[in-house]
Amino acid sequence: MKTAYCQNLLLKIFACAIILVPFASFSASEKTPNSIDGKEILTPAPKPQPRINGPLVYGCRPGHPFFYRIPCQGEKPISFTVKGLPKGLKLDPVTGIITGTVPTAGTYTLQIKAKNQKGKDSREFKIIAGEKLALTPPMGWNHWYAHYDRITDKMMREAADVMISSGMADVGYQYVNIDDCWMNAPKHNDPKRVGPLRDEQGNMIPNYYFPNMKGLTDYIHDKGLKAGIYTSPGTLTCGGFAGTWQHEEQDARQFAAWGFDFLKYDWCSYGSIAGKDKSLEAYQKPYRQMGSILKSLDRDMVFNLCQYGMGDVWKWGGEVDGHCWRTSGDLGFELDKIFDVALKNSEYRAYSKPGEWNDPDYIQIGWIGNASKMGVPELAPMPPAMQYAYMSLWCLMAAPLIYSGDMSKLDAFTLNVLCNPELIEVNQDPLGKCGNVIKQADNNFIMYKNMADGSIALGLFNRGKTDIEMTIDWSGINISGKHKVRDLWRQTDLGISDLKFSASVPAQGVVMIKISK
Repeated sequence: MKTAYCQNLLLKIFACAIILVPFASFSASEKTPNSIDGKEILTPAPKPQPRINGPLVYGCRPGHPFFYRIPCQGEKPISFTVKGLPKGLKLDPVTGIITGTVPTAGTYTLQIKAKNQKGKDSREFKIIAGEKLALTPPMGWNHWYAHYDRITDKMMREAADVMISSGMADVGYQYVNIDDCWMNAPKHNDPKRVGPLRDEQGNMIPNYYFPNMKGLTDYIHDKGLKAGIYTSPGTLTCGGFAGTWQHEEQDARQFAAWGFDFLKYDWCSYGSIAGKDKSLEAYQKPYRQMGSILKSLDRDMVFNLCQYGMGDVWKWGGEVDGHCWRTSGDLGFELDKIFDVALKNSEYRAYSKPGEWNDPDYIQIGWIGNASKMGVPELAPMPPAMQYAYMSLWCLMAAPLIYSGDMSKLDAFTLNVLCNPELIEVNQDPLGKCGNVIKQADNNFIMYKNMADGSIALGLFNRGKTDIEMTIDWSGINISGKHKVRDLWRQTDLGISDLKFSASVPAQGVVMIKISK
């Protein structure tokens, strides 16, 4: 029933550009939609010639292992060259994977070139060796909302395979992250997930479905991708599996030895340890401890604080060596909350910066697991227009782009939402700004962000159940004069305006534009 509902809602975007005429608007020509099951696909297919994507800056720590897969669309095979590569790093010209050891502290400016039989592309890329990681929001996949406690090593490897074969890696997705339920539990309905929590040396024991953690990370790394893992500072995780309480350093070093590059640290049962102490110090304590441990390791590990915004974490998450932190509770399957969650998250925009990101939870489109139905995957209960709005909001907020749907069920529509490189450039902009909000009425608002190249990315959002006309005056975003307007979803120039922009915005949807001189 929900699938039919989604299929019957057509996304209609009729953009209007101002062509040097005060207070007038002109409708852009409506194009015949490319659609699947009644859902309009807005993102143009990748061209055959190379297009280098991904961040413009990349943070790492001197002396640590380094690997980075150059995200690049285009017809394969593609050959790569890099000018300015510092000593200690090497490029595989066939795969585009850079590996080695991070050089001494400093900024290294590289010129990346990609070439195939159809053409070539080049891009400047800066490696900044220092203290900060995650200079742009992390991008990747997490298993939770797709598989819950059914996760296996096989599913994780399959997700890594699909990240490559689907083209997600070619636009910048790189983390393949395990969430809860990879460890043993004291009790569970699946006996293969039950067993001793630790061995005689105190090392955490993975359950039956994860026979070789190092083999798993090696598999992910061989594809140029990165691997993430999960635990809780409490005695047990949210799912009732082994936690890290009183084994913090031992577990962190085990994760590093296994080869993980990302740690999600979930409050869960730590609440019973903290007890009635609601002080700021109590909220910070487990994260300060783990942040210090991770920073001491000889491996770069992005630190994700999952404690649901308690103690105004956005104000101090960076102080405890965190790189991203949840600002609210789980979205779960109540995806009609995305507008409210985004508006609340944007209130903390002052705390968003390179290496420190506000996280409003994962991207849940396509096939996701409904927890109320034992996690059995089904199509996300949201109309197509809202899925475009979802991705647009997360990009404008500079939120981590972590997809949490079923990678084995990706379709053309879902990939078109996840893999628009011009939208992702908004998310990965090196300024790291979270979008500012202009509220127009109860059911519509505008979110805009200033970009490093001097342009402005802007979304007109309609929360209502019917299409509406929306207008943004240039004075409202502190600009004046002639500006080019580009539709980012359709990757189409709409013309030039010197006063304002107007568009028909679909119900529960968005029109996403870029404004530049």
